[in-house]
Amino acid sequence: MLHLPARIIARATALRSANLAIIGALVLAVCTASAAPAPIVLTGADRRPATSLNGDWASIIDPYFSGLFSFHHQEKANGFFLNRKAGHDDSFPTEYDFSKAPTLKVPGDWNTQRESLFFYEGPVWYERDFNYQPKEHTRIFLHVGAANYRSWFWVNGQKVCEHEGGFTSFNCDVTAVIHAGANFVVAAVDNTRHEENVPTLQTDWWNYGGLTRAVSLIEVPETFIDQYDVHLNDRPESRNIPDRADFGVVGFEELAYIDCWVHVVGGHFGDKVQVEIPELKSKGLAVLLKDGRARVFLDVLGLRRWSPENPKLYKVRITTGQDVIEDQIGFRTVETRGTQILLNGKPIFLRGISIHAEAPYRTGRANTDNDAETLLGWAKEMGCNFVRLAHYPHDETMLRAADRMGLLVWSENPVYWALQFDNPKVLTKAEQQLDEEIGTSRNHPAIILWSMANETPNNEARTQFIQTLAARARRLDPTRLITAALLVRADGHTKIVDDSLGKALDVIGVNEYIGWYEQHPETADVTEWRIDFEKPLIVSEFGGDAKAGMHGGDNDRWTEEYQANIFRHQLGMLNRIPQLRGMSPWLLMDFRSPNRPLVGIQDEFNRKGLISDQGQKKQAFFILQKAYKEKTVGKPE
Repeated sequence: MLHLPARIIARATALRSANLAIIGALVLAVCTASAAPAPIVLTGADRRPATSLNGDWASIIDPYFSGLFSFHHQEKANGFFLNRKAGHDDSFPTEYDFSKAPTLKVPGDWNTQRESLFFYEGPVWYERDFNYQPKEHTRIFLHVGAANYRSWFWVNGQKVCEHEGGFTSFNCDVTAVIHAGANFVVAAVDNTRHEENVPTLQTDWWNYGGLTRAVSLIEVPETFIDQYDVHLNDRPESRNIPDRADFGVVGFEELAYIDCWVHVVGGHFGDKVQVEIPELKSKGLAVLLKDGRARVFLDVLGLRRWSPENPKLYKVRITTGQDVIEDQIGFRTVETRGTQILLNGKPIFLRGISIHAEAPYRTGRANTDNDAETLLGWAKEMGCNFVRLAHYPHDETMLRAADRMGLLVWSENPVYWALQFDNPKVLTKAEQQLDEEIGTSRNHPAIILWSMANETPNNEARTQFIQTLAARARRLDPTRLITAALLVRADGHTKIVDDSLGKALDVIGVNEYIGWYEQHPETADVTEWRIDFEKPLIVSEFGGDAKAGMHGGDNDRWTEEYQANIFRHQLGMLNRIPQLRGMSPWLLMDFRSPNRPLVGIQDEFNRKGLISDQGQKKQAFFILQKAYKEKTVGKPE
């Protein structure tokens, strides 16, 4: 047996202990880098006091994602998120430095900010320094309006959350890592398309990457309201309230019922929750149950219902403990009766237009109040009472503007074209984005339709997938209608709407392009429709491309005249559909799409807009405007 000197044994033992400590530290660091709590959804996040982090952020383009992953594709413990500076005396060289990096504006897509990033798809790092003074007994959330598509966030080198989905807001709890004085936040955003994403590999819009919507810090009390729903209830029997006529009180017909539920994080059974509408001098009180929810009822007199003609909003104040949130909410009902859509109990025809979240004039992702007011202002000028916000959830600025301006909204989950409908992981992603869409936006009176999908293939896996989403949407929000934009099939000059998914919908949406992708504009004059569902129908898309300022004859493609010719014939045809209850032609404004490379005409733009990206109104704009304002299209209201 070999006997070693004691000093050698001692040194070996020390080295072994040191190595184990290093390995343990690395494992802990890797676990810390990898683990992060899931972000939460906040209703009315834009109504919370916030510290804006918008502005210039340092940026590093990282196509191989070497700032996060090693060459063996293991998540690093010493990635870019540590925000080290090059040239420091480190045992390992630092090959990045945010302080020396160029900047990108947030909110904003990177594609339109830097020519070299126009077609770029991949990871980009963002970094911003900020000063902060947290208050005692508060929780702090990093609020991200949207980051396309997958994103990771660190504050002061500690991971705070990951998120997937490019069009919904989320909130990362940073309470434990933020401190008084100087702080920094690092984000990695990757817009790489994958087959298992929602949406999937191919879309007909630009894959704008980056922190495309506003970023801020939100402070709430330790016990706080995360979700709430405040809506008008026209069915008093659901609250065991006698019929109004039974009271025999003069003027009792003016009584309206407001139902609310409020969820509180950190609350306790029996805690009080109050909902108040000061203008109506109405206040309701309830207590939290074991599930963290309270249900509050208000009976109000003199309520003015929200409608396109009267977009009345009321201040609603919700209080529990130290937490108070004030929202602006309108009250209206929406339902179907046979083939009618009823708003506040009366039939309505939806005179609409489809809109992408594309910024007017500058292009890129729309994200400002001015963008929203310009786009929706054009819709109002056209005579619209309805907009289809395609093909993904739009941001709060657009929805708040629709509330104020009196425009009804179709809001859409980005289940688009050919997803992997037989993949359970894809369904989970679609459900998550639906939860975030409804959880964030459920109190906007403008939204009357949750759309589950657009132009999906008609097969059993697809139908089961979207039926699951529709059932989930009804559980999350039973106060709105469910729709989807279906494809139609043709038998000669007959258009047939028989997609089995229609059984799961309250309102049938259909897309068709007579005169552009099939036949000629005049074909619409002899086309008949067979619809296999006794439900309201919205023609959610029709139209054709025209480059603004390009002129010719009625049958010269790409001209304003050709597009106008399509609209003239389409309006006549659609008016003959007995159960037509709305339309949203494709679309308000030209938008960028990589599927449209025709040089000199498209130049990577879908030109089906009735207005160019630079605000030029095409001839078809005025044809639709005349039909809407004179109400010559659609059934009388």
